[in-house]
Amino acid sequence: MKNNLKAFVLFLLLSNTAFANVTLPNVISDNMVLQRNSDVKIWGWANPQEEVVITPSWNNQTYKIKASNQAKWEITIPTPKEGGPYTISIKGYNEIVLKNILIGEVWVCSGQSNMEMNASWGIENGDEAVKAATNPSIHFFVVPKLTATTPQNNLSGNWTECTPETMKYFSATGYFFAKRLQEELKNVPIGLISSNWGGTPAEIWTPEEVIENDPILLESAKTRREESYGPNQPGRAFNAMISPLTNFKIAGVIWYQGESNVGSPVYDKTFSALITSWRKLWKSDFPFYYVQIAPYKYGENHFGGAVIRDAQRKVLQEVPNTGMVVTSDISPIDDIHPKDKKSVGTRLANLALVNTYKTNNNWVNGPLYKAIQIDKNKVIVSFDFAEGLHFTHTKTNQFELAGTDGVFYEAIAVIKNNTVILQSNQVKNPVKVRFAWKNTDQSQLFNKANLPASSFLSE
Repeated sequence: MKNNLKAFVLFLLLSNTAFANVTLPNVISDNMVLQRNSDVKIWGWANPQEEVVITPSWNNQTYKIKASNQAKWEITIPTPKEGGPYTISIKGYNEIVLKNILIGEVWVCSGQSNMEMNASWGIENGDEAVKAATNPSIHFFVVPKLTATTPQNNLSGNWTECTPETMKYFSATGYFFAKRLQEELKNVPIGLISSNWGGTPAEIWTPEEVIENDPILLESAKTRREESYGPNQPGRAFNAMISPLTNFKIAGVIWYQGESNVGSPVYDKTFSALITSWRKLWKSDFPFYYVQIAPYKYGENHFGGAVIRDAQRKVLQEVPNTGMVVTSDISPIDDIHPKDKKSVGTRLANLALVNTYKTNNNWVNGPLYKAIQIDKNKVIVSFDFAEGLHFTHTKTNQFELAGTDGVFYEAIAVIKNNTVILQSNQVKNPVKVRFAWKNTDQSQLFNKANLPASSFLSE
């Protein structure tokens, strides 16, 4: 009897060694949303050389792959047009059946606290939004705050349906973004992956080697101080909170960050490097839409916020397939967490609807600085998206001129033929222009879409 028991225990041990279960990363799970009309990756782990068979219910075809000698496997399978719910069977020595899988549009929502901010924080009209948030075709995945010194291959979390309970603690900007997309995309399922951390600079979301291989970015990163509320070392959040997602097919990224980089003179370079590095790892030039930081009282620093806003504007010129939402008209200057997240999410979605989905040709940008033309003691400022250019009052004090000495003086501004003509008695030979160049400046210049102009400093 004892010998039989020993033999049975030995058999179980050998069985567990020989037949390791097929396992999946947490982002591939029940309730996930897969990108429609695409080739998407499914991946995981199994015994070396174990055959894994994937069968999605949308076509009932089988796709086979063998695990490598590193016990990893990945396979690309096609997805149909939007729809669901579907199941996916993943079978090796064991079988996993993923349920309630939707096919639609997948977006990553990332950044710092303004992207993290949810209805439970007290957003504008938050209680009403929560009550109306039952939507089984919007699904959420929340990435927990984690750091790592090297890129990781998995993270914790799970996909959930949008209900009042789940929406209340999910990114409000992300939710309103999805809601607006669905209005115009006719209820296409939307999957949102929220990966954000309040108080974090762009450097921690950028691969460490990208920072280390650029002397300018590295020097800037070295000036960052340790903070009690989060990491400051390059790559730490990227390794744990973004890298594990880069196999997962996405439509694009929405981003809301910059406050923690106020004071950085190279934010445009850092931010551009972040976008480029993410696209390289995802192997996709996906759209990257972001929110310009809002006016705010940054203590003694009178211009740091304006410098970051201008840096964000410059990224539009430096990095293709990007878009920027200006929020100076919907953000009070005494609250670094503006409560109106519906307008922000809606404006981000409108960028995507016009530029990515091309469902309409509405104006979704405020006036964007284009160029200056100097005519003796006058400067003519031209803008893109300038039709219907107007000030919120009869005049504005937000334009300034400087000569070769670099000292700026307030300018008289007049709108003519959708350009702004500037003049100052104190600047006889102007060479530079700046606009809304105080931390607290809420733009007074709008276009026909009633969207505000960005802060800018002429190059």
